[in-house]
Amino acid sequence: MTLIWLAGSIFLLTYALIVSEKIHRTISALLGGLAMILFVIPQENAFHSIDWNVIFLLAGMMVIANVLKETGLFQWIAIQAVRLGKGDPFRVLVILSLITAITSALLDNVTIVVLIAPVTLFVAATLRVSPVPFLIAEILASNLGGMATLVGDPPNILIGSASGLDFVTFAANMGPISVITMIVFIGMARPLFKKDLTVLDKGNIDIAELDASALITDPVLLRKSLIVMSGVIIGFFASPLIL
Repeated sequence: MTLIWLAGSIFLLTYALIVSEKIHRTISALLGGLAMILFVIPQENAFHSIDWNVIFLLAGMMVIANVLKETGLFQWIAIQAVRLGKGDPFRVLVILSLITAITSALLDNVTIVVLIAPVTLFVAATLRVSPVPFLIAEILASNLGGMATLVGDPPNILIGSASGLDFVTFAANMGPISVITMIVFIGMARPLFKKDLTVLDKGNIDIAELDASALITDPVLLRKSLIVMSGVIIGFFASPLIL
């Protein structure tokens, strides 16, 4: 019981350091891990507890997401969202939320939020509205999309690895719940964000002037990345047959 209380105290203290940002969160996490090894669990047991399937899967998905970022794909998607939404802030919010949810289901949802947030600020500035409702909607959509698949959220990977669930089984159970919750959220979005989605500047927004073609900085890298990403997704769905 003493070790449980000690472990809980170390966790809470580490979390408090991360939230306070008085020490860099990476250093805080490392100090917390070191304290666990020194006072709670022997080093050998700690190393045996590491799930390398989770580590390598997270690392691989983050590499793919960051390579896609370098191609300008997310900026291109943002401009297309504005065009598809015809400059209407609520439509653009729904489109960006759906894009965030879908990409969060296929890649790590935390990485997706980090990549799409700067793009969202540009979109909000273009539409002359507050970025707050867009960012809140994308964070919620990221969590809803991330819970749908085995690779969408780190806890999902941990659960799947520990329980032996494959990608298809996990998605079959969590996907419908994610979709239903996303539909409910979109239905609630207009009354929730109606005030904040009011255009601050009534000047005309010329959607035709938004040039998306120049945003793809490396077409060759983009094609290669999409091929790799497609192969990864196919591999996920084929995993029950392969493993």
